[in-house]
Amino acid sequence: MDTTSTRSDRNTAGHFHAVRFYENKASLCRTVADFLGEGFASGQPGLVIATPEHRDAVIAVLRARHFDVDRIQAAGDLLLLDAREVLGWFMVDGMPDDRLFKTHLPAAIERLCRGRKDCTIRAYGEMVDVLWQDGMKSAAIRLEMFWNQLAMTHDFSLLCGYAMGHFYKDLGMRDVCAHHSHVVSAESTLNPAGASVIQATAL
Repeated sequence: MDTTSTRSDRNTAGHFHAVRFYENKASLCRTVADFLGEGFASGQPGLVIATPEHRDAVIAVLRARHFDVDRIQAAGDLLLLDAREVLGWFMVDGMPDDRLFKTHLPAAIERLCRGRKDCTIRAYGEMVDVLWQDGMKSAAIRLEMFWNQLAMTHDFSLLCGYAMGHFYKDLGMRDVCAHHSHVVSAESTLNPAGASVIQATAL
């Protein structure tokens, strides 16, 4: 049944794991900027693990919306990482390695929180999309599972992006959706009052 999520990040910390199936870079980056920008406005750090093209586009949208990205980065509240480089930290023989993942990804989250209690970060990641586009679908699904396991020990809200052009009709999409709590559409909007809420279709 379709519904609209109005749960706060504090109540769903570590359990908001959404997916955005995108058709073009512009619509994706607007969604990511909405997600991160709302977090910055409420004091939540942001983590972006994406391709250089998408990182640059998201930053451009944030700047157009009058976020001082340089200041946010300098304060340690925004960490920009390259998707393929981060994959290299924990991929072994074509599959994500659990031990290496648990070594590197929590470190990135803790770097952003800097010892602060009750710190929930907002993360956008497309490492899974990189793997899917490379034909490594089993590796992408395993990585989604690792993120869900990490949510048991760390507080974060995660948005994943997948290019629609790499799915044949709905083949594979159900497998991807099974590991997410929400599907975010291009029409999804954020709470106009500024609360930490994102409208999405709940699975």
